[in-house]
Amino acid sequence: MPRRDDIHKILVLGSGPIVIGQAAEFDYSGVQACKVLLEEGYEVVLVNSNPATIMTDPEFATATYVEPLLPGPVAQVIAKERPDALLPTLGGQTALNLARALYEDGTLERYGVQLIGADYEAIGRAEDRELFRRTMEEAGLRMPASGIAHAVDEALAFAEENGYPVIVRPAYTLGGQGGGVAHDADELRAVAARGLEASPIGQILIDQSVIGWGEFELEVMRDRNDNCVIICSIENVDPMGVHTGDSVTVAPQQTLPDRLYQKLRDQAFKVIRAVGVETGGSNVQFAVNPRTEEILVIEMNPRVSRSSALASKATGFPIAKIAARLAVGYALDEIDNDITRRTPAAFEPTIDYVVVKWPRFAFEKFQGVDAGLTTHMKSVGEAMAIGRTFGQAFLKAMRSRELDAAPKLDGTLEELLTRLEQPSADRYDVLLEALRRGAAIEELHARTGIDPWFLRELHAVATDPDAVFAGERSFKAVDTCAAEFEAETPYYYSGWERRRASEVDRGRNRSVVILGSGPNRIGQGIEFDYCCVHAAMTVRESGRDAVMVNCNPETVSTDYDTSDRLYFEPLTLEDVLGVVEVEQPEGVIVQFGGQTPLKLAAGLQAAGVPLLGTSVDAIDRAEDRGRFGALLAELGYQAPPYATAQSPQEALRVAPQVGFPLLVRPSYVLGGRAMEIVYSEEGLAAYFERVRPQGEIYLDRFLENAIEVDVDALCDGEQTWIGGIMQHVEEAGIHSGDSACALPPHSLGAEELEEIRRQVDGIARGLGVVGLINIQFAVAEGRVYVIEANPRASRTVPFVSKAIGVPLAKMACRIMLGERIADLGLPADPMGGGHVSVKEAVMPFNRFSGTDALLGPEMRSTGEVMGIAADFPTAFAKAQAAAGSALPSSGTVFLSVTDEDKAAAVGIALLLHDLGFTIVATRGTAQALRPYGVPVETLNKIGEGSPHVVDRIEAGDVDLVINTPTGSGARSDGWEIRRAAIAHGVPCITTLAGGLAAARAIRAARMSGEAEVRSLQEIHGMAVAETA
Repeated sequence: MPRRDDIHKILVLGSGPIVIGQAAEFDYSGVQACKVLLEEGYEVVLVNSNPATIMTDPEFATATYVEPLLPGPVAQVIAKERPDALLPTLGGQTALNLARALYEDGTLERYGVQLIGADYEAIGRAEDRELFRRTMEEAGLRMPASGIAHAVDEALAFAEENGYPVIVRPAYTLGGQGGGVAHDADELRAVAARGLEASPIGQILIDQSVIGWGEFELEVMRDRNDNCVIICSIENVDPMGVHTGDSVTVAPQQTLPDRLYQKLRDQAFKVIRAVGVETGGSNVQFAVNPRTEEILVIEMNPRVSRSSALASKATGFPIAKIAARLAVGYALDEIDNDITRRTPAAFEPTIDYVVVKWPRFAFEKFQGVDAGLTTHMKSVGEAMAIGRTFGQAFLKAMRSRELDAAPKLDGTLEELLTRLEQPSADRYDVLLEALRRGAAIEELHARTGIDPWFLRELHAVATDPDAVFAGERSFKAVDTCAAEFEAETPYYYSGWERRRASEVDRGRNRSVVILGSGPNRIGQGIEFDYCCVHAAMTVRESGRDAVMVNCNPETVSTDYDTSDRLYFEPLTLEDVLGVVEVEQPEGVIVQFGGQTPLKLAAGLQAAGVPLLGTSVDAIDRAEDRGRFGALLAELGYQAPPYATAQSPQEALRVAPQVGFPLLVRPSYVLGGRAMEIVYSEEGLAAYFERVRPQGEIYLDRFLENAIEVDVDALCDGEQTWIGGIMQHVEEAGIHSGDSACALPPHSLGAEELEEIRRQVDGIARGLGVVGLINIQFAVAEGRVYVIEANPRASRTVPFVSKAIGVPLAKMACRIMLGERIADLGLPADPMGGGHVSVKEAVMPFNRFSGTDALLGPEMRSTGEVMGIAADFPTAFAKAQAAAGSALPSSGTVFLSVTDEDKAAAVGIALLLHDLGFTIVATRGTAQALRPYGVPVETLNKIGEGSPHVVDRIEAGDVDLVINTPTGSGARSDGWEIRRAAIAHGVPCITTLAGGLAAARAIRAARMSGEAEVRSLQEIHGMAVAETA
C-alpha cells in the first residue's frame, strides 16, 4: 500500500516529563517518528510539556507546542492547527490515554481528526483489563485466572475464592503504577486502593499469582496487509513477580527451546491480530511455567513500549521509525532496512551476540522507602551492554551502572541467601557474592526462582571473571541480520576473541568523540543526552565525523543515525580508551555528559588523549573548594563562609568557625547527593553517622531566606555571553533540580541582575572556560553570593534554550570546535522576548510509599516540565498542570506553616479567601490568620487525634496543601500530611514562596480564563522545520 496522500498534517503527542515507568525511551521513539514524518513530506505538529528532550527542539517539527498534556490545551492546539490525523502510539501511556479522552469528549470528531497507528477500539481492547481478557478468550489464548474489580471489596472477594498471593494490575496505567503483589488481605486492601486510585477508569485486574514462572516479552509489528514480524525476544532473568522495567533482562531469550519459543511467536501474532493493531508496533508479555511449559498471556501494549527502545538498540531495527511509516500507509515489505539497505523491514532481525539490560535505582534518595521489587516499577533508568557471550554482556552491564555507593555484601552466607529471597536492587551483587562463597546452584534456584541456566552462567562469572574477557578486544558490528547479508553499519560493540578482528570502518575523515552520560538517574538525566545529541549534530555539520560512546538504550544519542559511528560501551576509562585507540580522534568532548565523563577527563588527559573545550585544570579549579575560593578572592566576589575537611572529625572541629546552619556535602557529587542542611554540631554528627562520606567534605554556611539564581552562559576564553538568568521560586535550600524557576527573573532588581552579569563574566574568563558554564548564586539582603560554578553543560541548558530560542549546546560545541562568540550571531538580549518561561520539577513520590515529600538540598526529581505564557502567574499555572499538580480553581486549602512563616502566610490566606476558597489550618496557623479577618476552621494536629487534616484529605475534602517546616528539628514535621496528600493526588507545596506563586497563579487563571497556546516557532519567530 503506498504512502497516504489524504492526510497532510499529523499531530504527534509526546509523553511529557520523565517519570518512573515512562522515561526517555518515548523521547527516542517520538524523535524517530517526527524525523520520518518530516522526511515523508508531512507537516508535524508536536505537543509535549518536557523541555529537557531533544524532541521539543523546534527543528524536529513544523510546530512545537510546549504545553500540558491535558485535553484542554491539546484541544486548543487542534482547533488552531487543524491536523488531519493524530498519532498517539509513540508517547507512552500518557499519549494513549490523552487520545482516548479526546476521542471520548468529541474533540477529534468535531475537528475531523482521525487516529492512526491504533484506533480507539484497539486501544480499548488492550488497555481495558476486562475487554482484553474477553478478547484473549475469544482468540483461544489463556491468561492467569483473574477477576475485575472496581472496589476493594470485590478484590478481596476474588482473593478469598482463589487464594493468595495475587497480583494487582490497574487499567490504563504505565510502569505498573498503582499495582503490586499482595500476600494477604491487609496487603491487598492497600494495593487495591492504590491501584483503583491510579487507574483513570477506576478498574483493576486481580491475577492469580504466577510468581516464579519465567517472564518473556516479544516486540511485534504488523502492517495493513497482515504481515507480522517479531523484532526481538526479551527474557527477564528474574522470574515473574518483578516488573520487567526493574528486572535484569537479556536478548535474545536464552532458556526456551525453539519449539516453545515458536509457540510464543505464534501466540504473539494472535494477540496483535485479536486486539486489532494494524499499523505499528506492540509489546506482548508472557508467563511460561518452567516445569509444565504452560504459556499464559499477561498483557499487551498497543503502542511503542519501554522495551521497544531496548529492542531497537539490541537489534539495530528502528521500531518507532518503522511504526511511523506503517501508520501512514506503508507495508513492511515496502520499507527498506536502514542498516543492510538490501533487505526489507519484513525480514525479522537475527542477532549473533547477547544483550543485557540493567536497571538503575535511586533508593538512597528516599529514606524510609520499601526497597523491595515487585510489579510496581521503581527504577529511574537503565544501562545496556552487548557482548559475544552472556558473561561478557552481563559484566559490561554491571560496570555501566554508575552506582553512588558499593552494595553491602557483609554478613554470613545464610544471611546473604535470606536476602536473596526478596528481589532488591542489589540482588545480583548479593548473588555473585554468594556464589563466590560456595553457594550451590540448587539452593540459589530454590531461594530466587532464577533459571538454573542463568545461575550456571553467573557461577562462571563470579568464580573467574577474567576468563570472560580472555583474548583481545575486538569491535563488532550490529547489523540486524547476523552477517547473513552485507551491511554498512555505523553501530559497534566490543567483544573479546582469540585474535583481534575489528569490523569498524573508520574512514579517513577527522573525528570527534562525544562521551554520553550513561544511565539516567536522579541528578543526571535526559538533559545531558540532549546536549550530546546537539554536539553530534554540530560536529557532523562541521564536516567531521561524530563518534558517540554511551551505554543508555533509552536515549536519542544512542540512535544509530544520530552520529557517524556509535559505540555501545560502558563509560569507564578502560572502555573509552579502547574506542579512542580505534578512532584516533581529533579530540574528545567531556563537557556534555554530566559528571560521568568529567570523572574520566584527568585519566584521558594522562593517556595523551586531546580534550576539546574547557581544560581539565579549569574543571578542577571550579570543583576544588580551595582553588575556587582563591579565584573568588582574587576577583573580589563573595561566597558564604565555608571550610573543607578531610574527615568527619576535622569537619566537626571546623564547623563552628563556619557557623550554623550549614550545608554539608561530599566533593564531586551529582544531583546534591548526600547534601544536607544541619543546624547544630549534634545534627552534623548524626549526618556523618548516616552518610559516612569518603574523601573531601565541604561545609558552607546556609543562607536562609535567600533567593537562589541559576545562570547558563557561554565563554570562548575571552568573551562571555549569558543565555539565561533563572530565579528559583522556592527559597534557598531546595536543590536547583527540584525547584521551580522562572526566566526572566520575576522579582530581582536591575542592580542585582547587573552584578550577577558582572560576576558571571569574571568567573567564566577567570577559569578560562571554553564552552558552557553554569553558576549558582544566592541573593540575600541585597548582596550577591557565589554558591558554585560548573564549567560544563547543566540540567537547565535545554530549558534555557527553548525559553530564549537559542540552542546553547550547539553554540557551545561550535566554540569548542574553534569558533568565537563573535562569530555565532547571538542576540544581545536573549531574555527580552516578551514572554515568561517557568520550569517545574516532577517528583516520583507516588512510586515510593513511606518517603517524605519534603524538598531539600538533595535532588529527588526524575523530570521536569515547562510553562510558557505572557506573565509569571500564568506560566507557573501551566507548569503546575503539566507536572500533574493542577492547581484547583475552588475548594478547600489546608495551611500549616512554621512560626517564622506565619506573618507571610497571611497574604496567601487572604488572597485565597478572596478567591472563594475555604481555609482550614492547624491551631497555631489559624490563630495567626484570624486577626487579619481570614475565616479559618481549626483542625487538630495528628497527634491530638481526629478531626485532623489526614482525615479530611482521605475523605477528599482538601484540594491544596501548603505545609512549610523549617529550622532545627522541624523539617521532618508534617510527614504524614504530605504522605496523605501524595497518596490522594492533592497538590502539596512545601515552601512559602511556592504557596504564594500558586495563589497568584490561581488568581491569574480566574481573571484571564483559558491560557493561550503558542508554538515555539511563533514565540521565537523561527522558520519551521522543512519537510522533504
